[in-house]
Amino acid sequence: MKLFNYCILLSFLFQSQLFAQQDNPRLKLFYGDQFFIKGAGIDNNGPQYFQALKNAGGNAFRTWRSTTADVEFDSADKYNLKVALGIEVGQELHGFDYNDSTAIAQQFNEIKEKVLKYKDEKQLLCWVVGNELNLLFKEDGTLGTVNPKVYNALEDIVQYIHSVDSIHPVTTTFAGIISDHIKVGLERTPSLDFISFQVYGDLSNLPLATKRLNLSIPFIISEYGPLGHWERPTTKWGREIEETSTEKAKGLRNRIKTAYINQKPELLLGSFAFLWGNKQERTPTWYGMFLSSGECDARVDELTYYWSGEYPENRAPEVNKMTINNNIATDNITVSHQLNTLQVEVETYDHEGDELVYKWELLGEVKVKSQGGAFEQKPEVYPITFIENQQNKISIQLPKEEGEYRLFVYVFDQKGKVGTANVPFLVTDAME
Repeated sequence: MKLFNYCILLSFLFQSQLFAQQDNPRLKLFYGDQFFIKGAGIDNNGPQYFQALKNAGGNAFRTWRSTTADVEFDSADKYNLKVALGIEVGQELHGFDYNDSTAIAQQFNEIKEKVLKYKDEKQLLCWVVGNELNLLFKEDGTLGTVNPKVYNALEDIVQYIHSVDSIHPVTTTFAGIISDHIKVGLERTPSLDFISFQVYGDLSNLPLATKRLNLSIPFIISEYGPLGHWERPTTKWGREIEETSTEKAKGLRNRIKTAYINQKPELLLGSFAFLWGNKQERTPTWYGMFLSSGECDARVDELTYYWSGEYPENRAPEVNKMTINNNIATDNITVSHQLNTLQVEVETYDHEGDELVYKWELLGEVKVKSQGGAFEQKPEVYPITFIENQQNKISIQLPKEEGEYRLFVYVFDQKGKVGTANVPFLVTDAME
């Protein structure tokens, strides 16, 4: 009987929290109109991205800054998409000093102008104020703790937005679901309407992780996608090993099923997949679901299925395996000019039996690794000398200079879809 009464009490407390959120007028769209975010992060403003999102069954997109908001709201109006508008807030990770009251005041005034400019936009869904403000690394590369004044400044911004906009909710994003970070953040920003988490491999642990937090406000997942580069094995020389596009899609499907379908948390308001566009971060294919030429990979197919209940008529080619000299990426492929050539093979499959076209690209490795998603320069492109080319099987001449390289394959179905893979390798001596 005591256990039964305890369960009733827990149920009552949870429902009280939920009802309290439903009374928040800024969350009316979510609770009153039952809006659930089926979205993606967009950082490329080509009109094809917005149309593709709508066609896939998406209903919203998020941004990280307001620099191109005019274009984004125009596209949102055209395709009837809601916008979670990013408002940039300085990060300690990138040098902002929250002990500098002058810098904080200047930032506050700049944000006020942006809020006043966009608060009446018809497709505005919410304000995303600051991105991963909790993210900071120590000199040894481990996670650090940010100055808590970060959150004092954030609370001032949230309160200001509430004072001029009574309709749209305000959130901020946290890198990961780190209880100590979230506890400090929520204690100092009690005015947040909901909280946002950015998780990749850990998405599978979402139901348990959020339950342990005992949250009293709703949340969204503002970024999720493939396994992050920090979650993947590396070569002996320290280069991250990327999944094939097929492996990424399968992993995404499994994590969606666990976190959003089988064990969907009651306080979850939806999610934004990362990234609906293209981006250089460790490689040019790791996070972006689209190539710069416009083709999309199998992650878009999986999101289409999640959002709409059906796969698209044409699905992306699968890339199941790529080898160099019969070795896979985790074999730490090291070669010398005694061999002179590389034998490369890729295993592929197309659901519709489309004729596939293969493009190969040889890159160096990133010279300066970015942190926290900051700009990263694409590595140098090297010419490929083909000795033999049978599309999925090639023989190429070894690069002349010693160093770190990465060979990419892009498999096109010629109908707007692509599969990708890459393998890093090390050349240990220079050609005489």
